[in-house]
Amino acid sequence: MSREFDMTDMGLMSYYLGMEVKQTENGIFVSQGSYTKEVLKKFNMLDCNPVNTPMEGGLKLSKFDEREKVDSTVFKSLVGSLRYLTNTRPDILYAVGVVCRFTEAPTSPHLKVAKRILRYLKGTIDFGLFYSPSNNYKLVGFCDSDFARDVDDRKSTTEFVFFMGDCVFTWSSKKQGIVTLSTCEAEYVAATSCTCHVI
Repeated sequence: MSREFDMTDMGLMSYYLGMEVKQTENGIFVSQGSYTKEVLKKFNMLDCNPVNTPMEGGLKLSKFDEREKVDSTVFKSLVGSLRYLTNTRPDILYAVGVVCRFTEAPTSPHLKVAKRILRYLKGTIDFGLFYSPSNNYKLVGFCDSDFARDVDDRKSTTEFVFFMGDCVFTWSSKKQGIVTLSTCEAEYVAATSCTCHVI
């Protein structure tokens, strides 16, 4: 290609669209630490107290919450920033997917949940994805569903993550397209959708 086009070798990639890439003999580490700090600063959460989980267990939110409305523009900006972080942070994907459902008419409880994700990020700024060379080509996947967790439409959410050896290569958290009538059916839909995704 260099005979046909003017090219410049800038060495190993270290930064690309907010993603930091550290390449060593042991593998490649991809993270968004600097971007995370920028997001925390933008939403005045740089000095917040960190928490151990991105979302409280068993929490149920509704689009028809009657509590205090919050600025939807600010909320959408926050949710958009969090969505971009899911490129290297599958651990926040479910929580971010939940808050994405309330961008049209967010209320104070919705904002509180979104800010909890920021508090979780504050304590896990250095997290990311590590890809190491390996002869282990075993495909391992995990999937789950939260049966009828959405109180507005009774739909479940499918979550899955797949590994090739020790390296994660695909993950998802998405509301199911149908209303399932049992936990067994919700798990079956989850298993079917993640299998189709990988194949």
